[in-house]
Amino acid sequence: MYDIIIVGAGPAGLTAAIYARRAQKSVLVLEAKSYGGQIINTLDIENYPVEEHISGFDFATKLYKQTKALGAEIVFEKVVDINDLGNTKEVVTTKNKYSCKAVIIATGSEDRKLGLSNEDELVGKGISYCATCDGAFYKGKTVAVVGGGNTALEDALYLSDIASKVYLIHRRDEFRAEETTVEQLKKKENVEFIYNSTVTKLNASERLESIEVTNKDGSVRTIEVNGLFVAVGRIPENQNFAKLIELDNAGYVKAGEDCKTTCKGIFTAGDNRIKEVRQLVTATGDGAVAATNAVKYINNL
Repeated sequence: MYDIIIVGAGPAGLTAAIYARRAQKSVLVLEAKSYGGQIINTLDIENYPVEEHISGFDFATKLYKQTKALGAEIVFEKVVDINDLGNTKEVVTTKNKYSCKAVIIATGSEDRKLGLSNEDELVGKGISYCATCDGAFYKGKTVAVVGGGNTALEDALYLSDIASKVYLIHRRDEFRAEETTVEQLKKKENVEFIYNSTVTKLNASERLESIEVTNKDGSVRTIEVNGLFVAVGRIPENQNFAKLIELDNAGYVKAGEDCKTTCKGIFTAGDNRIKEVRQLVTATGDGAVAATNAVKYINNL
């Protein structure tokens, strides 16, 4: 019987483990893949307080070692279900069943990809899913943004002040984003709109060199770019828990800044919950809040 089981060993989950251990609670962290979450693929983190430059791998490794040093147990097993037994919870993995008093779900979310053959290989080598994370690497260069929602247009607006040229590619003839953002972009001389088109090929040797864009009329255009920012949505990893906690239409956990879900004793932290800003610093902040409230919950049982 653990006090707290944390599902996910990304920045939110590991920070939650640190705070829970400092409160003298027994902690088990369950992770399906590897520690660190998506941040482990980031080449250079420049927007986290204290560390001016640190790779995502180094950041995640430091966080992992700190969590282990405090006595948290970390097991690499995929969680497939959680059962609410009142004052206790049962967490089911592909291999075992574990009991605890409180659960923190910190499974994060995955970037929706374009589905092109060499896309994964080019992440960090011209392909990015976060303009605010990686935009600075493309100062004075040519980039493209794919997407038609608020995130895509905000990324394009952000990049227009950094890059020399920004192509905004959308598969429809109008954007889903707020009209004010669209109007701001239209005033930018270095932004070019490409409607009714999709990216169908990535051309690269060691890094991305150009993209092939196909219009719905069948015409194909090759555009030389240094970077491609993909903003076609995200996929939260919450479906295994949909029977237990309330999700919104997009699959994100319905939880506010207190990180409490609709089920007593189950908390959430990080990119898998409804929130406006999904950054490393907000993920770790969620971890601290979720753990603090989980500890209060256990102490009041």
